[in-house]
Amino acid sequence: MTIIAANRRKFLGAMLLASAVITGRRAFGDEKMAEIGRLKPGEYIWRPELALKGPVSVVVSLPQQRVHVYRNGIRIAASTCSTGKPGHTTPTGVFVVLEKDRNHHSSLYDDAPMPNMNRLTWSGVALHAGNLPGYPASHGCVRLPAKFSELLFGVTHIGTPVIIAGAHTDPWELTHPGMVLSGYAEQEFEQVLSGLEGKKHPSDWTEAENFPVTSVVASSADHVIELIENDHVVAKSVLGLEGADKLGSHVFVLNGADQNSRGMHWSAITHHQEDATLAPNQDVIQRLRADPAFNAAMQARMHPGMTMVLTDAPLSPDSRSGKDFVIVTTE
Repeated sequence: MTIIAANRRKFLGAMLLASAVITGRRAFGDEKMAEIGRLKPGEYIWRPELALKGPVSVVVSLPQQRVHVYRNGIRIAASTCSTGKPGHTTPTGVFVVLEKDRNHHSSLYDDAPMPNMNRLTWSGVALHAGNLPGYPASHGCVRLPAKFSELLFGVTHIGTPVIIAGAHTDPWELTHPGMVLSGYAEQEFEQVLSGLEGKKHPSDWTEAENFPVTSVVASSADHVIELIENDHVVAKSVLGLEGADKLGSHVFVLNGADQNSRGMHWSAITHHQEDATLAPNQDVIQRLRADPAFNAAMQARMHPGMTMVLTDAPLSPDSRSGKDFVIVTTE
């Protein structure tokens, strides 16, 4: 198991202690879920009206050869895809969109066209339009139907999280009264709420708005938590864990403040590279601790669309490029 952590613009978020409310959300009913399984190569479902606003996350299921798109924790689309073939496998783990190019051509494979390219690694892995024979056939990229790739390109942004996994849960919701990784204090909500005022999700930013995308990565292997802003680590702390040593693999995306619970509202996806039964676990947030300086730095940078990645893999400095943010569990 390896991990590459680095960064070029992206985002991530914070939370913490005290009681939490967790709910599951399935965008499509059982009939639609069955329909996803029956999609033929090149077919897709696109239902943006199910959630018109909110953070977008993308899940690529390697066993299913399917791509699932969630907005604000609700599945708005699903599509067939073709991932890497033997010898050129698609890496699994958590990635973010590093670059977008509607008319990209490959620098590795004879200038091959890669329309509507969402880059995931600087070594050549991306989401893009391509041939879908009904089985893994790419050189490591995730090929998509042409029209679907165009629609997906329109809702992603630099920093959109993309999870490539063998198994994953549907997004689950967590409303948590804690905003930072420490004991909960009532004044924290007012402080974070005032800091969120006027801040928009990255997909709503205009060219005139130049806000940094902020990320948080917590590793149980290293007992380290890092706060990354654009391509710089701006804060780092020893990660304290209460209870078990493992965190599991989770991606949390901040939706915004929830006045009723006096806390922050998150969407989360649990993933694993193996086919396994997965269950949401709100307790994982309550177990995290960081030092006060790190908490303050995180609190000041919170914005809708921030994402927090929790992993049991190490954050190796040897695998950090400084130009992208990638967590790879397998090569």
